[in-house]
Amino acid sequence: MQKGQIRVHTDNIFPIIKKFLYSDHDIFLRELVSNAVDATTKLKMLSSAGEAKGELGELRIDVVLNEKEKTLSIIDCGVGMTAEEVDKYINQVAFSSAEEFLEKYKGQNESNIIGHFGLGFYSAFMVSDKVDIYTKSYKEGSKGVHWSCDGSPEYELEETDKEDRGTKIVLHINEESKEFLEAGRIRSILERFCRFLPVAIYFSDGSEKEGEENKQINNTNPAWTKKPSELTAQDYQDFYRELYPYGEPPLFWIHLNVDYPFNLTGILYFPKIKNSFEIQKDKIQLYSNQVFVTDEVKEIVPEFLMLLHGVIDSPDIPLNVSRSYLQGDPNVKKINSYITKKVADKLDEIFRNERKEFEEKWESIGVFVKYGMLTDEKFLDKANKFLIMQDTAEGKFYTLEEYRAATEAIQKNKDGKLVILYATQPVQQHSYIKAAEDRGYKVVKLDTMIDSAFVSNMEMKWENVQFKRVDADIAENLIDTADVKESVLSKDEETLLKELFSVKVTGATVNVEVKGLSPEAPPVVATRSEFMRRMKDMAAMNSGGMQWYGEMPDEVTLTVNGNHPIYKNILAEEAGMKEKQVHNLADLALLSQGLLKGNDLTEFINRSIDLMAGEVKSKIIV
Repeated sequence: MQKGQIRVHTDNIFPIIKKFLYSDHDIFLRELVSNAVDATTKLKMLSSAGEAKGELGELRIDVVLNEKEKTLSIIDCGVGMTAEEVDKYINQVAFSSAEEFLEKYKGQNESNIIGHFGLGFYSAFMVSDKVDIYTKSYKEGSKGVHWSCDGSPEYELEETDKEDRGTKIVLHINEESKEFLEAGRIRSILERFCRFLPVAIYFSDGSEKEGEENKQINNTNPAWTKKPSELTAQDYQDFYRELYPYGEPPLFWIHLNVDYPFNLTGILYFPKIKNSFEIQKDKIQLYSNQVFVTDEVKEIVPEFLMLLHGVIDSPDIPLNVSRSYLQGDPNVKKINSYITKKVADKLDEIFRNERKEFEEKWESIGVFVKYGMLTDEKFLDKANKFLIMQDTAEGKFYTLEEYRAATEAIQKNKDGKLVILYATQPVQQHSYIKAAEDRGYKVVKLDTMIDSAFVSNMEMKWENVQFKRVDADIAENLIDTADVKESVLSKDEETLLKELFSVKVTGATVNVEVKGLSPEAPPVVATRSEFMRRMKDMAAMNSGGMQWYGEMPDEVTLTVNGNHPIYKNILAEEAGMKEKQVHNLADLALLSQGLLKGNDLTEFINRSIDLMAGEVKSKIIV
């Protein structure tokens, strides 16, 4: 028996490994199973190169839990190790056998060896009082080897009578880590980290009936590892269900497959987004040669595409020792740009070739597109061609240039800018939309959670374009080249109406103007400053530095239609009745803007009842 001290590159490394090597202790199982996959993959390579003789047999990995003996074992049929290799690769911490192997076989068949750091095996000591290795090399004449260590720098190494090629690692789980003796816990870790590893994995906890075959827990050949030409639409749909069993079917998908100047494979799905905008980020999973790494991929995937679902797999993405955080590297930026281009090209292709389908899915696609246009200049350049807006009248979709062509004759302001009229709540803003459409204007729907920011940003990025919400002014003034007729009221009557309409509204400042609108137009229209409303909307979304706008009162303009016939009757009423009727007209206008709340709303209801009661009483007397 050989005894000695493990040769480490840092003093007292074991306490560091046990406490701090990985913030997530679940990782130990991923590391050990990944090492078993490496060993199996090496054997396949050596066999194909003629260096490993004999039959390979069934190549699989078994994870065996023995709750009674408090052990967890990881067993493979891979290359195994000689005593010299155990001494070299186990006793010399941070000397990576996988790295040396890759260097030796560089230029040969792709090896898919995932180990790079040499510390993965030692993650076992985070959860174990003791670790045993039973191993036998594939090399002819090799003898079995047993290595044992209790978490101190001392180890024991001796021959053993192991007959089969491969390695068995036995973890004696410590008292602090009893959770890893629960079958459900181990199964969930395997399903999370190992569900797509390229070697079959089986889990046993001793509860299986005699003769019952354990079920394989992983898919060794997931869709993203195949060529797009090998897959049908149903294959993509099935894989999506495998990733998200309870999700709705995706809108469409993009298959990533590039080997230069970096290696990247994967499938990204566009999910359906409900009207409630229950957007879920962190649904893209990052893999390295089919080993799950993380679902936090913001450095790799552009921010606006974090709304996508799916898988990215790349051995070229640099990872630190825990494989959980991305390090700065030129490849990450290249991959980020590639994904942006790939998504933009796919959207452009669908728009050009299947526009009807594109329009049908716009409710969900639009969120991605607008978010990308806000945050990525390169995407903005491409998206300008396929960004579409739906009008409120016929439900017809327009690109920016199509909208410009359709409205250029009547929707340019005095500065020559195209004025895009939009509605955020088509039902609530119906009267404003109708007034605008009666004048021949085209109003588009911009009613998503992102549109407030989108409108403000596009005004800066699109040349000679101004957005104006349809209730920002009376229809005659939405395009500031329109002529406004004179009011038929006298100056004294206009002054009196201004005084009567100067109502007080909680949380708002009210300005009153009298204009000569069409007799068919409403008697009074409430509008809000486009600028102030935008600022308050942005403040409501907690935009940095904008919160103080949210505390400012609303600015409301009541535009009194001096040409409406109702005022001849109102002005003929007695003083008290006159005030009540005007106040009710003002409240009706404010109600259309959602500004009548609390006590103001209660007073409006009570006043309306009084006016109706007075009208009924008057009819009875007559």
